[in-house]
Amino acid sequence: MAAPGAWRPLLLLLLATGLAHGASALFVVKDSNGTACIMASFSASFNTFYETTARDFRNVTIMLPPSAQVLSSNSSCDRGNASEPRLTIAFGSGYLLMLNFTRNATRYRVQNMRFAYNLSDTQYFNNASAKGIHSVDFTADIKADINKTFRCLSAIRVHNDNVTITLLDATIQAYLSNNNFSKEETRCTQDGPSPTTVPPSPSPPLVPTNPTVTKYNVTGENGTCLLASMALQLNITYLKKDNMTVTRAFNVSPNDTYSGSCGPQVVTLKVESKNSVLELMFKMNTSSSQFFLHDVELNMTLPDAKDPTLMASNHSLRALQATVGNSYKCNTEEHIHISNNFSLNIFRIQVQAFKVESDRFGSVEECVQDGNNMLIPIAVGGALAGLVLIVLIAYLIGRKRSHAGYQTI
Repeated sequence: MAAPGAWRPLLLLLLATGLAHGASALFVVKDSNGTACIMASFSASFNTFYETTARDFRNVTIMLPPSAQVLSSNSSCDRGNASEPRLTIAFGSGYLLMLNFTRNATRYRVQNMRFAYNLSDTQYFNNASAKGIHSVDFTADIKADINKTFRCLSAIRVHNDNVTITLLDATIQAYLSNNNFSKEETRCTQDGPSPTTVPPSPSPPLVPTNPTVTKYNVTGENGTCLLASMALQLNITYLKKDNMTVTRAFNVSPNDTYSGSCGPQVVTLKVESKNSVLELMFKMNTSSSQFFLHDVELNMTLPDAKDPTLMASNHSLRALQATVGNSYKCNTEEHIHISNNFSLNIFRIQVQAFKVESDRFGSVEECVQDGNNMLIPIAVGGALAGLVLIVLIAYLIGRKRSHAGYQTI
């Protein structure tokens, strides 16, 4: 049998591995008597992009570190006071995550969520053009019955102002009555019905039918900045719980909600469904007056996957390119490689970014694939015309020779 000390390096290695994968941390808010009023356990990531002094844009993902702690001076319990309960988590150089709770007679919920990040922190925002603390507010669908714990194994994602917060493996309860988590739970909608009472739903088909064309319109203070008509499909490769690797295609539905934002050099489109958040970022090359798809980000939950949370992105694309003021159009199916496990399939697309007049597409710039497709009927037509010409010439030559065989009497 190994000596007790021999297990210490292994335990340290396992602990480090758990932290590297964002293990859940426990946060507790107590009142002046030391009684807990809020308890929360989750892991979190924060994704955003920023403009550098070179006037380009960089994407950054910040993980909630194990060193994160409850900021007591900005956290509070509702013990008959006017203020509602608040959990504030502090980490790093000026980073804060705040959850404000409210309740009625039967339920409590997170009224709003706020994330504050430090653009002066060169660890994450190197060469950022802006400096100082920036705060973003969110609305989160986190709610539970009074005296029950909110529980969510699936990813909870909220997005606003180009910032996305993802909470994983969340256990949260406010207005505690017994100084600990309740054994009764209210499950989040993302987790779906309990598998003990409802049979599991069948796996989605490996190759679904082609997606339906959807129209998107993103409007800012100066009018429409993005007009698009396209059908989107997510092509995902992942490892299932039975250790089998599969590749599946998921259609983006016209019923999925979408939003976006308009900027002088970046236009975003975010499409959100029950299990996925897809974000497309178009940028402008001011020197060539062209727009193009530069960034694609996907956060997705795969219930039958060994690792149910998929995060994939590519921030160096140059696709769907056209002159500003014109529209890019392609009837041919396009495949855009994003990562080793994700590609974006686009069908029958027409898109125009930044400069859109009267909510209508401008002059069309067709993709190369459509141009190549036009070569086929042209070539066939040319070949048929050549064949007809050859037959006609042969006929005329044959006719002339037949007349030359007769002598005049």
